Amino acid sequence: MTHSPLSRRLVLFVLFACVLGALIGWFWLKPSNPGKPSVNRAGGSLMQPSGARFGRGSFSPPAIPVRVVAAKEGDFALYYKALGTVTAQTTVNVRARVSGQLQELRFEEGQQVEKDHVLALIDPRPYQVTLQQAKSAVQESAALLRNAQIDLERYRKLHQEDSIARQTLDTQQAQVNQYEAALARQQALLAEAQLNLDFTQVRAPAAGRLGLRQVDVGNLVGPADATPLVVITQTRPISLSFTLPERDLPPVLRAFRQAEPLKVEAWDREERHKLAEGVLHSLDNQIDINTGTLRFKAQFANADESLFPNQFVNVRLLVTTLKDAVLLPSAAVQYGTGGTFAFVVTEEDGQSKVHLRNLQLGAEDGGQVVIQSGLKAGDKVVLEGVDRLREGGLVEVVKDESRADDAAQAAHPLQDQAAPQSGEEPDA
Repeated sequence: MTHSPLSRRLVLFVLFACVLGALIGWFWLKPSNPGKPSVNRAGGSLMQPSGARFGRGSFSPPAIPVRVVAAKEGDFALYYKALGTVTAQTTVNVRARVSGQLQELRFEEGQQVEKDHVLALIDPRPYQVTLQQAKSAVQESAALLRNAQIDLERYRKLHQEDSIARQTLDTQQAQVNQYEAALARQQALLAEAQLNLDFTQVRAPAAGRLGLRQVDVGNLVGPADATPLVVITQTRPISLSFTLPERDLPPVLRAFRQAEPLKVEAWDREERHKLAEGVLHSLDNQIDINTGTLRFKAQFANADESLFPNQFVNVRLLVTTLKDAVLLPSAAVQYGTGGTFAFVVTEEDGQSKVHLRNLQLGAEDGGQVVIQSGLKAGDKVVLEGVDRLREGGLVEVVKDESRADDAAQAAHPLQDQAAPQSGEEPDA
């Protein structure tokens, strides 16, 4: 029996379709590779658990690998952040109070000096001569006054005996008064000469640290010079000025008016190292209408002189500490059109499932956030692997951060330290 060419083509087409269908079915029913990593777009890659062997042909959905962290209860330090400028409480430009040639400098640049420390010496010889002249004038006026007083006593006795006229007595009395005034004037000139001689020794008007010298020995100096001999800056204690927006004032003012002073921390520009700790000292009496901020001033002991005048630092003002607050890492909080939420992992019938919880957030420091409602301490929240999660979906916990933290605390028990609150910085 012979077959037509059309029949042979039909048989070949049927065989090819059968083979193609078998290959498609084999690939479709092949189990997925348990060692292939599952990529989490939010938190990096997570390893597919060995128990999840659901292929494309399986009817039950696979368990999604996630990393969880537990909400904790602890104290949360509420800080407000700002930019501040270090200012010296006293800055003095030391100038000569008398004119003359600078003979000697009695200080080292950068030296810490006390008040009345002798810093420089001006040629005193012209002022010594003036002082001697003033002393001689005082002695002369005193001698004239004594002679006039003797004559006055003599005239009084003669007037009592009616030997001289009253006019002669009055003239002598006026002459005594004139010599007394002349003596007072000469004594004032003597005091002035003595004061100018003392001013040839330039003394520190305040305690502090000296800067670089501005004038060398041998120059003529005077009170009218624009360039000071040296600048004294008080660095211990030192002040820090900063501003806060007016919307942050109510809690700060309430805490400031209490007896306990508010702690202020100064950090470097990168906010990696704390430079010093001080207390809030005072505040301005009016808000700047241009920026809507109020100026504050803190005081630091600055014993190690880690703060320098005109230095820019990051300021953290501790307003209060929230006790027994529910804390959660900020990365575990999700944001959607309905507000903030998180996925909580629960155990149901031997399986791990996730449920969506709406959250009400409180203060945040960039690393942790206070949960006002929606979670309680101990709730396990998904930290990584949230992209494919759905309400009631199955998950498999591949890393439990809460257990790791518990183990670390058991091995190294440490007291919990509250993290600083990030208040909004004032507008520049």
